[in-house]
Amino acid sequence: MSNPLSHHLFTMACNNAWANHRLLKACAALSQDDFVATRTSFFPSIKATLNHTLTVDWFYVDALEREWRGEPPLADCYRFFAVNEPFEICADLQREQAAVDRRLLAYCKAQRDADLDRMVTIARPGAAQHDTRTRLLAHLFQHQIHHRGQVHAMLAGTPVEPPQLDEFFCAGEAALRAEDFTELGWQESEIWS
Repeated sequence: MSNPLSHHLFTMACNNAWANHRLLKACAALSQDDFVATRTSFFPSIKATLNHTLTVDWFYVDALEREWRGEPPLADCYRFFAVNEPFEICADLQREQAAVDRRLLAYCKAQRDADLDRMVTIARPGAAQHDTRTRLLAHLFQHQIHHRGQVHAMLAGTPVEPPQLDEFFCAGEAALRAEDFTELGWQESEIWS
């Protein structure tokens, strides 16, 4: 494999999209009352947490794509947070999360190791943020893991069983993710070969 780090980042983007698909599929089985119910967590509900994850994805994926296309950073970078919770219904969140996950997959698939040290700038008011592509992607994946864990924990207080989110990487667990891969239109060989 000639680009091991970029391939690993691509597999992380795949894991991210798969875990979001699995988690949001579980959340879609909630009643609206359970979806919006106040719970003890960093954000006050499953709805709030999923909305936060989505808006942060919009924020970082936009910055990554702009740098990749050679465009200047977005001057109004906080516009993605103008509405605190843009979606009230899980089905709308599912659709929008899947869309930004596809953008992140396309970005990661196009990367090569030689380009991962390129700097991405986010025009934060007061002091711009400068990070390499690698560091920004690692942060984005960690942010996703952090908040998926919170939603997973909150599901434990509902009638919906929290899904397994750790069955992505091991070859021997392919059968456990086969249904989700079919729903996503993926094949194992597209990710691992």
